[in-house]
Amino acid sequence: MAKKQPDVMEKIVSLCKRRGFIFQSSEIYGGLNSCWDYGPLGSELKRNVKEAWWSAVVRDREDVVGIDCSILMHPRVWEASGHLQSFTDPLVDCKECKRRFRTDDLEDDRHCPECGGELTESRQFNLMFKTFMGPVEEAAAVCYLRPETAQGIFANFENVATTARLKVPFGIAQIGKSFRNEITPGNFIFRTREFEQMEIEYFVKPGSDDEWYEHWKQARWQWYLDLGINPNKLRLRDHAEDELAHYAKACVDVEYEFPFGWSELEGVANRTDYDLRQHQEHSGRNLEYFDDGTRERFIPYVIEPSAGVDRSLLTFLVDAFEEVESDGGKTERFLRLHPRLAPIKAAVFPLVRKDGMPEVAKEIFHDLKKRFNCFYDERGAVGRRYRRQDEAGTPFCVTVDGQTLDDRTVTVRYRDGREQPRVAVPEVGPFIAEQIANAKSNVV
Repeated sequence: MAKKQPDVMEKIVSLCKRRGFIFQSSEIYGGLNSCWDYGPLGSELKRNVKEAWWSAVVRDREDVVGIDCSILMHPRVWEASGHLQSFTDPLVDCKECKRRFRTDDLEDDRHCPECGGELTESRQFNLMFKTFMGPVEEAAAVCYLRPETAQGIFANFENVATTARLKVPFGIAQIGKSFRNEITPGNFIFRTREFEQMEIEYFVKPGSDDEWYEHWKQARWQWYLDLGINPNKLRLRDHAEDELAHYAKACVDVEYEFPFGWSELEGVANRTDYDLRQHQEHSGRNLEYFDDGTRERFIPYVIEPSAGVDRSLLTFLVDAFEEVESDGGKTERFLRLHPRLAPIKAAVFPLVRKDGMPEVAKEIFHDLKKRFNCFYDERGAVGRRYRRQDEAGTPFCVTVDGQTLDDRTVTVRYRDGREQPRVAVPEVGPFIAEQIANAKSNVV
């Protein structure tokens, strides 16, 4: 029997472990299901994804500000938002193998997809993690780990509008941890119980919400294209009426074609004025906005682009992964990450460990480190060093060779092309910085 070949996701998971992107949490104890740790390269990539998002939606705009809210909030927040009553998934158990499934993930809701055993009746399961604040576990001390970052923004709407002196339309952005006790997490970091969100709540005057909904739908779509995602694997899917949340006027998913099929990457929703009205009712606080130009009072509508950091990171990894057969018949693996996202921007090599080459290479390395994250390597054949960096997604490799000692120039190798121009040592940093700044896709 032929040996089963690993699929694309298995290859990506293997590469992530081998190169230090992502490890299973608590691996030395057997691991904890659906929990992941980001290694040296993964943590850099994650920071770059968040930085690219923050730059696009906060720093590059005049109408959005940032906030960082507490994970623990007053329990009545979740009562007002509806999470205590309706943040549930349908759950069934197999009477034979005892495995649990989301009912809506099953084609046959009577028989177990794993062992064929009989399934229990479906029941609702609340996805929030419950904990207790203080030393005594009692009803009065119940607290929840937030299942989304949005409610912290709504609860601070008045604070931010007043202190930042913002006028509608304006947005509040946040990146932060959220927690959902998912019944069936899986597909690596696609669905996990602990994850990070990148969310914007954009407050608009009722009546202008359709226009702003279209604006954010196109802006968020374009963000992925600008960072190199293959447009043929990206699509917008509008929610049907029976899919819409009870508070939503409209919603669209930015979907990506993963190896396991088309799945949601980000959602953009018109949440109307539901959230602010709910918090106004439950808190007793007047959350109306006063327009001092028109002298009108109204509760703003909200457009919400909501993306997952981990899910976005997985998308960039999947889209960048490529295998190429070399002339010698060997399989070479590349992560063709956009240079802005690449964990390591440049690797610096001396061709050999003698003749003063390491000294010049380290001089260049320490200069580049002042600009961006770099890596120095002088061990093994230079071809092998190149391949290691190709797998790590490094867009540039700087090599010090014999000619460097004569004219103080080095070769700069592009990961995604055949060019290896010679650049003067003092110009290496500005040259690479310019290439990163001007990169339009994942191919420099």
